[in-house]
Order: sequence, then structure tokens, then C-alpha cells
Amino acid sequence: MSQRDYVSRGRAPQKKNTKKTTNKGAAKRGRNQQEPQVTVPWVTVAVVVALLLGFAWFLWSIKDNADPETAQPLTVEPAPIEDELPELPEEEWEYIKTLPGYEVEVEVAEQEKSDKRYLMQCASFRTRAQADEMRAKIAFQGFEAQIRHSDGDNGEWFRVILGPYDAKRDAERAKHALRKVNITTCQIWFWNL
Repeated sequence: MSQRDYVSRGRAPQKKNTKKTTNKGAAKRGRNQQEPQVTVPWVTVAVVVALLLGFAWFLWSIKDNADPETAQPLTVEPAPIEDELPELPEEEWEYIKTLPGYEVEVEVAEQEKSDKRYLMQCASFRTRAQADEMRAKIAFQGFEAQIRHSDGDNGEWFRVILGPYDAKRDAERAKHALRKVNITTCQIWFWNL
């Protein structure tokens, strides 16, 4: 069969569906699927109606069967009110008598004073102007900073330092105070300058 014969032959006729669908959803689902039918369970409905009618009849039949002698409301007599309250017992606390006689002895080792002194370096800058600016920020917090000039293998530096401190605790206290104003680069070292 040549190519020209195949093209000239055309399409095969399609079968037309004789069922007309009025529901658009059914057309979308496909031609072979049918719409499910909803069936009402008449037996279940009849049982529920019968139960409701039976319950209503039961309530109607017992409404007049109450015994008039026992149907009176119960009355509760209030408890008699006493005019006098009982006396409170006298409380005795033993620890009030025994506590003043106790003494607690604590042995505290004295801190040894070390010959070590500490310094805190907060920054190191290439220019003196930057070091003066950091020194001013530190001065606003109530600390006195020093600027130390140093020449090394990698050039000229201006270090901003605080101290000397006799105890590391004092240096830590100053470091935390500076951290509150966003000066977080401080380092504590031994004083060896």
C-alpha cells in the first residue's frame, strides 16, 4: 500500500453513542462509566420511625403513673447554726525554741593573692583615629582605656587596652559591662607589657 493510498483512505467512521448525557460530570468521567444510583434504605428508615413512635408512646403511658404520696419534693433541713466557734488549739513550734541555739561553722579558704595581673585588649587598629574612637566609646561606659603603639612584622598597630587588673574577676566584670554596649571583641590576658 503506498503512502498516497493511506492518506486518501481517510479516517474510519466512529460509532456514535446513542445515550445522551445531561450531566456534565458523567461526560467528564468517560463514556463507559455509569453514574451510581442512590438507593434509600427503606428498612432502616422504617425501623427508626418505629423506635421513635415506641419511645413517645412509652413516655406518654408513664406520665400519669406517679404515686402522689411519694411524688412530693424532698425538703432538706438546714444544719443548726452554732453561735460559738470552738477555741483554736495553741500551736507549739519546736524550732522557734531550738533554732537560736544552733551555730553553723563554715571553713572558707582565703584566696591567695597572686602576683599575676591582667589586661584586657578590646581592639587593634591600623590608624590612630580608629583607636581613639574605640577609646571614646569605652570612656562613655566609665572605663579608662589606653592606646599602645606597636610595630611588628605585619606593620604598625594601635591597640586599645584596659587595665591592669589585680583579679581576673574584675576584668570579667568590665568585659561584661562593655558587652552590653556591643563591644564584644575584648580579650583578657596576663599583663606582660
